[in-house]
Amino acid sequence: MTPPGAGVAPETPEAATAHPAVSSCLTVLKKRADFLRAARARRQGAAAFMLQARRRAPDEPAQGIRVGFTCSKKVGNAVARNRAKRRLREIARAVLPTHGRAGWDYVLIGRRDATATRDFARMQDDLRRALAKVHGDSQ
Repeated sequence: MTPPGAGVAPETPEAATAHPAVSSCLTVLKKRADFLRAARARRQGAAAFMLQARRRAPDEPAQGIRVGFTCSKKVGNAVARNRAKRRLREIARAVLPTHGRAGWDYVLIGRRDATATRDFARMQDDLRRALAKVHGDSQ
């Protein structure tokens, strides 16, 4: 029996360090309480997603940028929801390290039909604009 990786070219050093699903400077939100706190904070709509953002309190131990992703069953079946979340993770990985702010939590919520079909470059622009509006009056 052939091992799973046989016949495949070895990874290059660049491929081994390729961008993970979420950049190393971002931490993924996993606890429900963190999502609920973000839901009570600022929000900004975009064509393909909703952005919720909150500045963490100084006494909270987490550092850096934290981000969470969610899609309700309105987005579609499990395949559609996972596809939408993959796209949201990728725009967060590309945009948040440069446009997000340390000490903030962000939650990206997928929208039915829009998250999976909107042009990827436009989604990145939407996230940049939403971040600018959320941070506009904060500092």
